[in-house]
Amino acid sequence: MSSILSPLYDVVSWIMVVFHKVFTPVFGTSSGVTWSLSIIGLVVVIRILLIPLFVKQIKSQRGLQLLQPEIKKLQDKHKGDREKQSQELMKLYKETGTNPLSSCLPILVQAPIFYALFHVLRGIAQEPVKPAGILTQAQAESAAAAHFFGARLSESFTSTTSTSTRVVTILMIVAMSLSQFITQRQLMVKNVSAESAAANPLAQQQKLLLYVFPIMFAVFGINFPVGVLLYWLTTNLWSMGQQFYVIRNMPSPGTPAEAAYLARMAAKQSAGRRSLLRRAPAASTDSASGAPGGPPTPAAPAAPRGQRQQPSRSTKRNRPTGGGTAAKPSSPARPPGGSTPAAGPAPGPSDAG
Repeated sequence: MSSILSPLYDVVSWIMVVFHKVFTPVFGTSSGVTWSLSIIGLVVVIRILLIPLFVKQIKSQRGLQLLQPEIKKLQDKHKGDREKQSQELMKLYKETGTNPLSSCLPILVQAPIFYALFHVLRGIAQEPVKPAGILTQAQAESAAAAHFFGARLSESFTSTTSTSTRVVTILMIVAMSLSQFITQRQLMVKNVSAESAAANPLAQQQKLLLYVFPIMFAVFGINFPVGVLLYWLTTNLWSMGQQFYVIRNMPSPGTPAEAAYLARMAAKQSAGRRSLLRRAPAASTDSASGAPGGPPTPAAPAAPRGQRQQPSRSTKRNRPTGGGTAAKPSSPARPPGGSTPAAGPAPGPSDAG
């Protein structure tokens, strides 16, 4: 078994060593913070690599949601024959390319990585220290001496008599079990419709896993080194946050999560319309009166530029009758001194006014 997983030991230890070199200038070579962050970095790398499997898991769950009417028909058709019902369901899954066990893929893929990390830390906990993977003797001894909140990363609840190590171990096991329970419960309560839960033959198994996994963590966790508990707690928190984001923003159709999503979208659109209605009157008031709430001021007509007013043409009724000629304008008053101003050209119609 060790020879088969030997390349995996090298990969796991190499990732830890890379992160250890990154954090060593900040926290020191033998610091518990450095080695703890190295384990957390291992989790981040593994979970990023598992994103394609997580996407496949989501698509498979969506496919199961769409197949619920067909599943319900098969269950009603073969209600008295469980064997025939299971055969027809497996045939339906095969024809549609749906895998009802895809939700377990991330856990199944992580199992060898989990065991490899367990093997590396177990070698560190031995007396004398036995390096695994690409760890050197100095690096293995440094990791063996590192502490996480007063507990050595290589110790477990059953392998130590330290009270601080046992307290940290118990708290981490409780946190692991609680995070696993919350992750599984939010999947079942928020992202599974009532019809799907009733029709899905694996619904009862999922409910069982809701309680079995936390109990498994509690039972087997006392034998895990603190470093392995740190790895599993970090990956549980990652799963919980990742699943919360997916359920909130990409819920399955017909689920309570979808109803909550549609309600949020409707509330957001309603708030946007109210905001536009509040801004629209203010904008029109500003453009009409120059001040919010003021009476509208009519715009003054623009005066014509470069054009003089033309005199009105006189009609025959208004013309003088004496001699048929228009009356001459009265002469201006003679200025003092007896001089008479020179007569200029008669003003034309365009010069009047």
